[in-house]
Amino acid sequence: MSEANSSLKAELLAAIPSLRAFAMSLAGQPDRADDLVQETLMKAWANLARYEAGTNLRAWLFTILRNTFYSEHRKHRLEIEDADGHLAAGLSTPARQNDHMDFEDFRVALQHLAPDQREALILVGATGLSYEEAAEICGCAVGTIKSRVNRARGRLGELLGLQSADETLGHSRPRGGRMEVEDADEVAAASRSA
Repeated sequence: MSEANSSLKAELLAAIPSLRAFAMSLAGQPDRADDLVQETLMKAWANLARYEAGTNLRAWLFTILRNTFYSEHRKHRLEIEDADGHLAAGLSTPARQNDHMDFEDFRVALQHLAPDQREALILVGATGLSYEEAAEICGCAVGTIKSRVNRARGRLGELLGLQSADETLGHSRPRGGRMEVEDADEVAAASRSA
């Protein structure tokens, strides 16, 4: 080993207590500080060719330590410790293979709608046209389009086995589709408390 390398090695070893103190101030945990110092020394040793002789070795080492700490901090700040796996067990992603089947069910149910209801629902719901634009295309009144879309949505819900908000809350609308004012207030209050 040359004299320059042994001098550099001695300077690296002499810097360890200061590096550890700085790492401790950043990490706050002795084992984490030791890991930071070790990582810093390994990076410094691997990049010794980048070190310019005659410059401040301690400053170079402290910069490596600081950058290592903040890089790891950025990587790990969104991670959550879950040693026993309880959090991971509670997370789930729905199976994607059912999406195709759900869409196929929707497509079949859509075909079971009356043609005028299907047309109104597609114009307003799928293509994003306003009720006025859909009424103009269909050659009928705006109220007729609104009624067709409403009936189509309700029928689709029935065909797909979905419950309306009223059924979920235990309310049913009187024949004619209009709710009394007190019924509307009860539904609104129930939905706020749910």
